[in-house]
Amino acid sequence: MSSANPSPLWQPAPERIAQAQMTRFQTWAAEHHGAPAEGGYAALHRWSVEELDTFWQAVTEWFDVRFSTPYARVLGDRSMPGAQWFPGATLNYAEHALRATETRPDAPALLYVDETHEPRPVSWSELRRQVGSLAAELRTLGVRPGDRVSGYLPNVPQAVVALLATAAVGGVWTSCAPDFGARSVLDRFQQVEPVVLFTVDGYRYGGKEHDRRDTVAELRRELPTLRAVVHVPLLGTEAPEGALEWSALTSADTEPVFEEVPFDHPLWVLYSSGTTGLPKAIVQSQGGILVEHLKQLGLHCDLGPEDRFFWYTSTGWMMWNFLVSGLLTGTTIVLYDGSPGHPDTGAQWRIAERTGATLFGTSAAYVMACRKAGVHPSRDFDLSRVQCVATTGSPLPPDGFRWLHDEFAASGADLWIASVSGGTDVCSCFAGAVPTLPVYIGELQAPCLGTDLQSWDPSGKPLTDEVGELVVTNPMPSMPIHFWNDPDGSRYHDSYFDMYPGVWRHGDWITVTSRGSVVIHGRSDSTLNRQGVRMGSADIYEAVERLPEIRESLVIGIEQPDGGYWMPLFVHLAPGAVLDDALRARIKQTIREQLSPRHVPDEVIEVPGVPHTLTGKRIEVPVKRLLQGAPLEKAVNLGSVDSVELLRFYENLARERA
Repeated sequence: MSSANPSPLWQPAPERIAQAQMTRFQTWAAEHHGAPAEGGYAALHRWSVEELDTFWQAVTEWFDVRFSTPYARVLGDRSMPGAQWFPGATLNYAEHALRATETRPDAPALLYVDETHEPRPVSWSELRRQVGSLAAELRTLGVRPGDRVSGYLPNVPQAVVALLATAAVGGVWTSCAPDFGARSVLDRFQQVEPVVLFTVDGYRYGGKEHDRRDTVAELRRELPTLRAVVHVPLLGTEAPEGALEWSALTSADTEPVFEEVPFDHPLWVLYSSGTTGLPKAIVQSQGGILVEHLKQLGLHCDLGPEDRFFWYTSTGWMMWNFLVSGLLTGTTIVLYDGSPGHPDTGAQWRIAERTGATLFGTSAAYVMACRKAGVHPSRDFDLSRVQCVATTGSPLPPDGFRWLHDEFAASGADLWIASVSGGTDVCSCFAGAVPTLPVYIGELQAPCLGTDLQSWDPSGKPLTDEVGELVVTNPMPSMPIHFWNDPDGSRYHDSYFDMYPGVWRHGDWITVTSRGSVVIHGRSDSTLNRQGVRMGSADIYEAVERLPEIRESLVIGIEQPDGGYWMPLFVHLAPGAVLDDALRARIKQTIREQLSPRHVPDEVIEVPGVPHTLTGKRIEVPVKRLLQGAPLEKAVNLGSVDSVELLRFYENLARERA
C-alpha cells in the first residue's frame, strides 16, 4: 500500500501552508503549550494524542471558548465509554454559533437557495434576532433544559434558527428531513418524546412540490408528548388547527438569553441508519460538539470569516449538523434545499457558483455520477472561489480523485481534494482534510488531531500498510454521552466496545499507510472473506462501476451451510446497457485483474436497483440476511430504507433460489 502511489496528486503551495490556520495553531501551541515547532503535521498529530489534555486545552484557548464557569481539569475520567470532559465547566453552543454578530452584524450568516430562487442572505444580526425571539417563545411554551425539540424540516433557514434557539434554552434538538415517511420519523422521534415539533407543509424537489400535511397530521397524532406544533408555510398554506405560525414566534426584537449548561449537557440526538431494529438514538453534548467542530472546521477545513461553506445535505444526515457548525468559525454557510441533480447532473456545481462557495462538500457518489455524465465543472461554471472539494458518505474512488484534479487543473485551478471519513456516531471525522499535507490518489490525508486512529488485527495488534479494523484508542469530546433509552449503557457498549474493551471499534476496514495517510475499504460487518482473504466491498464497487454500462452495484458474501461461500454481484445497468455474456466476462475480468482472482463473483445478476438507507448508504447486511432466508420484516427496519419494493425483489430472489 505504501508504495502504490509514490507521487502525490496535489501538493499545497508554500503560501497556502503558511496561511493555513493549522500552521498558525502549531506555531502558537509550540510557544504556549510545548507542541513541536518542527516536524509538520505528523509531529503535531503525535503530540495531540500523546498530550490529549494539553491539546484540547490549547484548542479551547485558540478559539477563545467562553466558559461561563471554568473547568476543573480537561479530562476527569478518561475511560471509554464514559470519559468526562471539562468537568465543572458551563457554556452554551448557540452563544458561540452567533458570536460573529459582534464583529460582522451585516454580513451574511446564511445563504439560502432552492430550485426556484437565487441565493437569499440572512445576516448575522437577523439570525441572532430570530433566535432570540424564538428562544423566548420556547421558554414561554415551557421548554426547559433537557426537553426535546424536534424538526420535520428541509435544509432551510428556519431549521437553523430552531436548532440554535433550542440550544440557547438548553433543549435537545433532533430533526428528520421531510422526505422521510411517517414511520421512519416516528421510529426516531417516539424514542425521545419531543415537546415541540417544527414542521413544513411540504417541500420542493426535482421540479415538483411535495405536500406533507397528511404526514404531519399523523406525526401529531402519534407523538402524545407534544405541547406545541409550529407551522412553517414553505408552500404557502394556512397553519392547521391548533398549530402556531412560525412568523408569530420569530417577529420580536429580542436579545437571546443563553442558558449556561454543563459541558456534557445534551445538544442534539442523531440517529444511526438503523437498518435492523430501531435506529440508535445517539446523544452528543453541547461542549463536546463545540470543541470538536471548532477543531474540525477551523483547523482541518481551514474555514474562517471570509469563507462560504456549502455541503449538499439534508436535515436527516449528520452533515447538516456539521454544516450548521460552520457558524462557529464565523463562516457564511450555504443552505440548499432541493434535488442534487435538478435540472441536470451539474446542479450542485451551479449552486457552488451562484453562492461563491470556497469549500464545497458533496458525496463520492455525486462526483462519480458527474464523471459518468460528462459534466465539466470547472469549464462550465465559474468555480474560481472554490479552494477545496470535500467528499464523504463513501470512499472516493481513485478515478474520482483523478477526474476532479484533471477537471480543475484544466482551468489552471489549484484544487485541494479532501476525502473525509467519520460517522454519525461522533458527528465528525476520524480522518480526512489537512490543508498542509499532500493528497495521494485514493487516500485520506491523515488521522485528525486528537484522534488516535489505528488499524488493528483481531488480537488488537496495530497494523501498518495492512487492512485492519478502524479503532480509536483515545476518547474524543464528541463521542456519544449515551444513547437515548439505554439506561445501563449496554447498547452503547455493544455498539463500539465489545470487540476491544475500552477501545472504540467503528466497524470500518482501513489501512494506515507508512506515510501516515488512511485508506477506507468499507464496512467490516459486510466484508468479503473468501478463502481467508478479506476485501472491502468498496474496492469491488470502485472497479466495477468504472465500466460505463454499470450504474451501481452491490456485492454480498454469504457463508453456506456446507462450508462453501456464495458471492453474487448485483448490477443496476445504465440506460440501454444489456447484461449479456460479453459484459459478464468483462466484469469478471475487471475484478480478476484489478483486485484478485479470489474475489471474482460466482454470479452477476441484473437488478432493478440498489437499495439504500435514507442517508444514501448501500444496504448490504440486510440484503445478505434476505438471501440467507430471513423474512423482510426481520431482516431490515422498513422505515429506514429508500425503497421497500426494491428489497422485495431481493426477498423474492432468495425465495426462488431456495
